Amino acid sequence: MIFDSVLEGFILGLGAAVPLGPINILIMSYALKSYPQAVAIGLGAMSADITYLLLVIFGTATFMEIAQVNSVMTIFGAIFLFYLAYLIFKGRKNRVNIVKVDRKSLLTNYIKGYTLTLLNPYTILFWMSVSAYINSKELNPFFTILGLFLAILFWITAMPLIIYKTREIIPQKLVETFALVSSMILAFFAFAMVWKLIF
Repeated sequence: MIFDSVLEGFILGLGAAVPLGPINILIMSYALKSYPQAVAIGLGAMSADITYLLLVIFGTATFMEIAQVNSVMTIFGAIFLFYLAYLIFKGRKNRVNIVKVDRKSLLTNYIKGYTLTLLNPYTILFWMSVSAYINSKELNPFFTILGLFLAILFWITAMPLIIYKTREIIPQKLVETFALVSSMILAFFAFAMVWKLIF
């Protein structure tokens, strides 16, 4: 029972962490320049997941079902995504070997990951669906969630490490192109959020 719960949680966690989305785009962009900064973004995102998980557990997540709250979060989330897209676009010509890593930059990137995930209305929906899934399959909640977070932790540390370790063999022109495409994808996600809110 325990092993099954951890395994199902791990698979569920990979299913949530691996698909290409704003957080993964952000992590990949920063991993080309700094592994610690990329991981800081991932840890920030995971902390936001934990925040929403606690809200679901204690039954205080119902406020997210209020249309006005959802709309405000969507608007601020879109604005923040546009801002991150601008930052990546602005720094697209920075060379991969020029980077400053200190406590302030790590905290800044942690906050970026936390804020971006917290302002994503789909995050709370994901955790509500996880809760329903655990109940429907009669899994052990603690070990399922443990497996899920182990998968997320594995992904946010392993994926940027691979990118960081191979960055020196990636041509600078390709890095610039990736940054340009990344900023466009983030802007697209922001635009899609606003579009769905309006229409």
